[in-house]
Amino acid sequence: MIPELKPTDASVETVAKEQIPDLRFASHDVLTDPVALQRRRYDAERAATLGNAYHGKLDIYFQTADGATKRVYTTVWATHQDYLTLKSGIALPLRAVLSFDFY
Repeated sequence: MIPELKPTDASVETVAKEQIPDLRFASHDVLTDPVALQRRRYDAERAATLGNAYHGKLDIYFQTADGATKRVYTTVWATHQDYLTLKSGIALPLRAVLSFDFY
């Protein structure tokens, strides 16, 4: 299980969603615990519902290929088997997502 990340965590860099296509992601999943994987899938679906029904934004914590944890504050439009579609059609690999913060 990963440690709980908070929006006030100064060590987590916030990136603009437009920077995501320029980032590199590992080919393996950042989560290994089956319960954490199931929770991420549930939260991804919840984020898409929030984005579509209410145009609500949230923080998504993710990890890049170099092991750095980053966050993006954005709207999730859709969740797919392998990635999230964010506002402006930007794709974020689901395997890189550590957690969601719905506030």
